[in-house]
Amino acid sequence: MVRHIGLKLRMVIMGSILFAFYAAIAGLAYLYFGATTGALGIVLLGTLAFVGFQYKFGKWAALRSVGAEDMPEEGRYQEIHQHVDQLSRDMGIDKPRLMVADMGVPNAFAVGRKGAGVVVVSTEIIDLLDRDELKGVLAHELAHISNRDVVMMLIGQSIAAMVGIVVQFAVIFGGERNIGSYIFAMIAGSIAQMIVSIFVMAISRYREYVADSDAAEYTNNPDAMARALEKISQGAKQRQQASQSLNQRGGRGRQQQDNGMPDEVAALCIFGGDRGILQTIFATHPPIEKRIEKLRAR
Repeated sequence: MVRHIGLKLRMVIMGSILFAFYAAIAGLAYLYFGATTGALGIVLLGTLAFVGFQYKFGKWAALRSVGAEDMPEEGRYQEIHQHVDQLSRDMGIDKPRLMVADMGVPNAFAVGRKGAGVVVVSTEIIDLLDRDELKGVLAHELAHISNRDVVMMLIGQSIAAMVGIVVQFAVIFGGERNIGSYIFAMIAGSIAQMIVSIFVMAISRYREYVADSDAAEYTNNPDAMARALEKISQGAKQRQQASQSLNQRGGRGRQQQDNGMPDEVAALCIFGGDRGILQTIFATHPPIEKRIEKLRAR
């Protein structure tokens, strides 16, 4: 029986839409550089190489942005490795590389694919959650790897970035090169990237529900997963309040999302922060209250 038909169907649809954007970009570049067989080959190889580079770079950047380090298999981390060993066997995937980071906020995220996955856990979440709650979080992250939605997210973000860049160059080289055209190119590129990102964010929200469901199933403890989300949400809100207080006093830091995480990794985390009504369409995560409600309704 095929698992998560809804998620797979959404990923196929989004993949088709992203491929259409990719094909349009390749076609425009092909016509711009000359309609020859050699030009077509260069365009196809170049765009594929760009997506591949973005995927690899995205994984590296996510780990680097939080200062992730390999998690020792002994001491306080021994039980985490045992949980992941068991859950990986149950899910039928290779045990991913485990890393730990001081993120400043209780959170966790996964990157990579089956056979080459990485799960990063913050020291803050280890201190915050009890045994069953932490196991639920680990199962949630392993579910993302098992469902292959992490790969789709990174590729989707890469194609969105590529669309934005191509639109900028098309505007710049398609008219007079002055300050006005450069400003318009930046605006047009941002809008184009935003449009593509809408489809990526829609999948991002749905995949969180699926991973929550998988975590509840494989741990047989949906309430523990719900409690974990409550604690993580509260911890993130406390961090946000502290950051706002610091900003009011004139403090500054690198750009971060509402969950206290840097932009390059926020979409991958288990908790994505609270959003206003106008931001809902671009949110990477569904409302935490709805996630908890679904878990407790099981």
